[in-house]
Amino acid sequence: MDYKKPAEVAALLIQSGIDKGKLGTADLLIRGILSGMLLGIGTTLAITGSVQTNVPVVGAMLFPICFVVVILLGLELVTGSFAVLPMAWFHKSLPMPVMLRNLAIVYVANLSGALLYALLFWISVTNFGNAHTSPLLPAITKIAESKTTGYGQSGGMGIATAFIKGILCNWMVTMAVVLPMTSSSLMGKIVAAWIPIFMFFAQGFEHAVVNMFVIPEGMLLGAKVSVGEWWIYNQVPVTLGNIVGALLFTALPLYFTYGRKKEKVHPARESMNRPEIDVDATVMA
Repeated sequence: MDYKKPAEVAALLIQSGIDKGKLGTADLLIRGILSGMLLGIGTTLAITGSVQTNVPVVGAMLFPICFVVVILLGLELVTGSFAVLPMAWFHKSLPMPVMLRNLAIVYVANLSGALLYALLFWISVTNFGNAHTSPLLPAITKIAESKTTGYGQSGGMGIATAFIKGILCNWMVTMAVVLPMTSSSLMGKIVAAWIPIFMFFAQGFEHAVVNMFVIPEGMLLGAKVSVGEWWIYNQVPVTLGNIVGALLFTALPLYFTYGRKKEKVHPARESMNRPEIDVDATVMA
């Protein structure tokens, strides 16, 4: 059958965390940089759709395309790893230093990829700063300011709001990592990843890697935001919120209700299930 039960999914997630811990620095950097770039291009696609139609939900429908690509290619996205790696650690199958090393490298790689795409997009949309006619420019600038100084105007409450939006966002993002594991079909995985990502983006929640692109891009396009305001009002609280959301609403509950229990597999199915675990464990963002 195409559908995998939750206990099987939990086992796959744990194995995926173990496999991620074995990846070398070069693999983590390459896969992380590509993920950062892909989320950047997904963001500009979403903004393009919203601007052209004047219907923001259109952008939310388009954005998950980039996440689906990340999932299907088995790339590294730190927000997904905030849930997958802790599950392996809870299972005592992944040492804490290995987990922290992996997360740190992927975070830097995602940031590098997002900044690289920000530069490339700035060149493409402004002709090296010589053209400023694209309707995307004011839209991106406005987003960058609302995500930083917009929160800053409310002081601590604004920072707390960014933190809470980060929690809610990564609950859905990690669900988009988990749900594709319930299916072994290509279309099943695509639909399962699409739905939670649409839900977070349509509601304006805060994703650390998306912000690694859209805020610097806004700064390149003239947003009145400093590097300090970017990190204080958004990047730090959103990253912390993403960590809490992944742990509190995905990793902990799924591990304690399913991960500690051993799924009973019929002997005739055991040989069929083993290769699926190996394959699916490599496609987790």
